[in-house]
Amino acid sequence: MKQIPRLIAITGGIGAGKSVVAAIVRAAGYAVYDCDQRAKELMTTSPAIKNALISKFGQDIYINDTINKALLSNIIFNDKEALQYVNNTVHPVVRGDIMKWAAQQEVLPVFVETALLQEGGIDSMVEQVWNITAPVETRIERVIKRNATTRDKVIERIKTQKEILDINGTVIIEIINDGTTPILPQVMKAIQSAKA
Repeated sequence: MKQIPRLIAITGGIGAGKSVVAAIVRAAGYAVYDCDQRAKELMTTSPAIKNALISKFGQDIYINDTINKALLSNIIFNDKEALQYVNNTVHPVVRGDIMKWAAQQEVLPVFVETALLQEGGIDSMVEQVWNITAPVETRIERVIKRNATTRDKVIERIKTQKEILDINGTVIIEIINDGTTPILPQVMKAIQSAKA
């Protein structure tokens, strides 16, 4: 997958605050592609994804042309091979969608918000990565509050996520979203460096 000029990834672990940074970027006048949201939409609208999932898991994987989230979650939670199949089906379609979307944007740079930077193969498409960070306890508290879930479930999720350390020489900018350090100046400084 080729790098897209002036495409920047906004990433970070669960509860770090990717969406907060993405909202600031949008408010500053830049386009942000939401990978999670678009992947959900594409699972319903992309014939390639639908056909692949139906052929693997059967017709029940869709209810009235909408993905059966409960069934799919149950399948992939218990079967790593099934999870890999779904990822191998969905990620290439999302990457193609990002390329089409980026080509239509008039204001540069453009941004992609993703929790699965390396797993989704998006790391090879971007010029710069903004890694949003926050202390683990802060992240746990945010996710418990947001998702009405348990501490153990959040910790389990955090453990499955990859840390962003080095991505083939790509510029990595760390943005701290700890609830104390002002975030707006960090984001605006990062935007200026991306425009330079």
